[in-house]
Amino acid sequence: HVQLVESGGGSVQAGGSLRLSCPASGFINSVNCMGWFRQAPGKEREGVAAIAGDGITRYADSVKGRFTVSKDNAKNTLYLQMNSLKPEDTAMYHCAAYTRLRLCRGVPPWSGYDVWGQGTQVTVS
Repeated sequence: HVQLVESGGGSVQAGGSLRLSCPASGFINSVNCMGWFRQAPGKEREGVAAIAGDGITRYADSVKGRFTVSKDNAKNTLYLQMNSLKPEDTAMYHCAAYTRLRLCRGVPPWSGYDVWGQGTQVTVS
């Protein structure tokens, strides 16, 4: 059973930091693309950060220099370190895995992810 469960969200003041975690179970492993996406009320879901099986990362322009995506392959866990948070970062954050792409190398895509977590709320005031 493939499963993603996010944690680490919360309420912080502008300028603060949070670290999101997403342990993966089932048929998700180090070769898959994994990513973080967010959706604010009334807005479309957007890609925030993604990492390929070879470690190549990709970021939305709005978070470059502030957010860092990483993966602990031994723990099969995806992380998102968020620094210098802004009110516009407020959203529900979801992690996702692209399991249909068996080997993910190079710049990871923003689309095609087929396994999603329930999300963790991040609120910046």
